[in-house]
Amino acid sequence: MIEGSLVDSQVKVWDEEDARKIHDEKYYGKILDSGELQLSLSEALHLVERDEIEVVEEEKAFTREELFERCVSMDDEFPQKFSVYSDLRERGYIVKSGFKFGAHFRVYPRGVNPYVDGPKDNKQHTQWVVHAVQEDKTMSFQEMSRAVRLANNIRATMLWGVVDSENGVTYYEVDHVNP
Repeated sequence: MIEGSLVDSQVKVWDEEDARKIHDEKYYGKILDSGELQLSLSEALHLVERDEIEVVEEEKAFTREELFERCVSMDDEFPQKFSVYSDLRERGYIVKSGFKFGAHFRVYPRGVNPYVDGPKDNKQHTQWVVHAVQEDKTMSFQEMSRAVRLANNIRATMLWGVVDSENGVTYYEVDHVNP
């Protein structure tokens, strides 16, 4: 079993061979300059659910439920973010952080390699920018407009992953129209 350590609000896989296996074969996380793999909380819990890794802290392994509770204690939005992340991953999409685009996730189509080397024209492009929200969340038109503009600036489609009370996810595309 591959072991990851909970460090602050991330999980790190220190063994370089294990790190490469998870990153290069399954496109999870980010390889740091020092060689370890850095996983988001959603990535780590998803891998725990799939029995691909175990997450430890002070040499004690978390159960799935313990890790979920710890993630919620660190991030109030974790339940809806994890529901959307897991749903997208189970559908076969490659999901990465969307933080620098003002959303929770950026999503690549199935079957692509988001790490292709070479000129920018050869690289795979983000298809969607996704923000996870609970079904009772309210937001202003300005917030929605800002999100759509950021997504459009990188030639991606803005999706809202709306999580209902049973953790089901429905996706809504929001776009602007020029009259």
